Amino acid sequence: MRLWSLHPKYLDARGLVALWREGLLAQAVLRGQTRGYRHHPQLQRFAESPAPRSAIARYLRAVQLEAASRGYRFDAGKIGRARPVDTLPVSRGQLLYEWQHLSVKLKVRAPLWLAQLPALALPQPHPVFRVTRGGIARWEITSGRQP
Repeated sequence: MRLWSLHPKYLDARGLVALWREGLLAQAVLRGQTRGYRHHPQLQRFAESPAPRSAIARYLRAVQLEAASRGYRFDAGKIGRARPVDTLPVSRGQLLYEWQHLSVKLKVRAPLWLAQLPALALPQPHPVFRVTRGGIARWEITSGRQP
């Protein structure tokens, strides 16, 4: 499961579809509708938020809006109701790590998509997140702890 902290506009079609599926799975987990994935590290920041279900619904809404802007039809009816929630923190280091991670994936599966993405010092976060200072998140599974 990968719930990108990056804005969904950076994802290629395959990545956007995968994010939608994984976001829906995350929503089911946070609703208590699954037995698996309940302790998945990617869910930690949503589960620890004051309103986990609203946070994941807001996350999914942004993914659905990005898909719609590209002409895809992701079923918005699958998104749970969301009351207004504060943005969740994501560290600068986490965003940079994810940008590197995504770039490596795109280099292999969608080099033309990667080539049209702008060169960025810091990518834009998903709208549910606000950027804070710091390194790679504790929940991220990686051998390195920097940028």
